[in-house]
Amino acid sequence: MRRALDWARRLFLLALLAFFLAPFLWLATTAYKPSSAIFSIPPRLTFTPTLDQFRNAFAVFDVPSLVESSLLIAGFSTLLSLVIGVPAGYALARSESRLAMAVAYGFMGVRMIPAVAALIPFYLMMRDLHLLGSWVGVVLINAVLNSAFVTWMMFSYFRGLPKELEEAALTDGCTPFGAFYKVALPAARSGIIASALFCTLFAWNDFLFPMFLTRLDSKPISVALLSAYGTKDITWGTLGALAHVSTIPIVLIVLWLNRYFVQGVARGVH
Repeated sequence: MRRALDWARRLFLLALLAFFLAPFLWLATTAYKPSSAIFSIPPRLTFTPTLDQFRNAFAVFDVPSLVESSLLIAGFSTLLSLVIGVPAGYALARSESRLAMAVAYGFMGVRMIPAVAALIPFYLMMRDLHLLGSWVGVVLINAVLNSAFVTWMMFSYFRGLPKELEEAALTDGCTPFGAFYKVALPAARSGIIASALFCTLFAWNDFLFPMFLTRLDSKPISVALLSAYGTKDITWGTLGALAHVSTIPIVLIVLWLNRYFVQGVARGVH
């Protein structure tokens, strides 16, 4: 009986996984289909793979420039978020104030503000700073929002680390900053990597702010995906090809750092 229940659970999970992955599988295979086969009636399960959709996407879009903008936005946003958020999370974790927990969750609340609600204030701010049309403005906005998330996550992570290690370093003559840099940071490596991956994902997938704050020559690939939507139809083949280019870098990064990512999330949630 128990074995039958185990098999039933596995079949249910497989069915659930297939249901949620079916749209992504369809979009992935669409990138390799001839245009005539994408909406053939009846649908054809077998087809001859082709790279025509990728050739069309590279012919219409400046894909290297789009990827470069995405990498610049994601990279600098993540770096600034960590520079601000990691020390802030450590300071809150080692604070003796009763309000430390409330402040940490207040930072998390900042990250939960809907992007569309902050679009106009951020737009006016970037206009006054003469940063409209540049990816620098998007980097600063993402850094503000993501550093709040990093602060909350690293606060939880640093709280799980024993204070005795830092106290021993202070006893041996380290300054408070030395104890943080030489002891706390190495011990929190997996949490920092997990935070960095989250920040990279947030910045890479950001659409709203780059859409309104960048020019054509500084737009990331997340905005270019919208161009596949025409006034009369949707070029699904081009959309599938661009989705490949947009997804592959992040997937490779996550697979490369998967061990640290899982450890950091597990430590950061309690």
